Amino acid sequence: MKRLTTAPLSLLALSTLLGGACAPALAETVMITGANSGIGLEFARQYAAKGWTVIATHRRADVPASLADLMKQYPKVRVETLDVTSPEQAGGLAKRLADTPIDVLINNAGVYNDRSSCKADDEACPGDWNTQSFGHLKYSLFDTVIAVNVKGPLVVSEAFYENVKKSKLKKIVAISSSNGTLTGEKPPRPGGMFYRMSKAALNREMQIVAASVKGDGVTVVMLNPGPTLTERQSYLKDNPIMLKVSFTVENMIGTIERSTIKETGSFLRYDGQPEAW
Repeated sequence: MKRLTTAPLSLLALSTLLGGACAPALAETVMITGANSGIGLEFARQYAAKGWTVIATHRRADVPASLADLMKQYPKVRVETLDVTSPEQAGGLAKRLADTPIDVLINNAGVYNDRSSCKADDEACPGDWNTQSFGHLKYSLFDTVIAVNVKGPLVVSEAFYENVKKSKLKKIVAISSSNGTLTGEKPPRPGGMFYRMSKAALNREMQIVAASVKGDGVTVVMLNPGPTLTERQSYLKDNPIMLKVSFTVENMIGTIERSTIKETGSFLRYDGQPEAW
């Protein structure tokens, strides 16, 4: 009778037979700016649920309740204070995180409209769009919008670039908007001037970042989340075009996972479709 021989089981095969009990733990790390509400908070939730280490940043004096609750639920969530417009603060945090590879860096923090009349902890307050309409422009708001939406992603991307470069996935993401399109809206409608200008500038900025870091194998993409129903857009809940934040973020995570160096510098819809810009 011919004797049957078998090769030793690989670690992966053995892990499969044991129901994954021996599978190595996920080591991926994501850093998200503006993670205390809206799209940023949902990114933190969904990545934490996937087993990632999450570095969630905010600019409040105290840890927001939303992130405190997330830390209780997921021990791999780390909360840090970060004003994205401050190179000094970003550099200080990067120094503390010098030994932490960051696989995905998500530049999400942004200013949409004038919330000067909103209470700091009132995430449902939509703010005022009128101060971004020609003839009623509030230039102090312009300074804030440009600082957060344009300067901020550049400050953060540069400060944490070494962390990204030493990671396995090497991805930088900027949350943009179709509101910043130069070619996809003819003729352009009025209103929302500062925000829309900032997203156009963000896209061009990140294209240049992409060209600058491609040689290091770092992928840079800009994502349009679409009309997302965050807390501040709750007054639009009956509008059929609005998308649930969980749906938008789930799709963006999939797009981030699929993006490669071939897509670097691209402006993509949440589901990965190319966007006009």
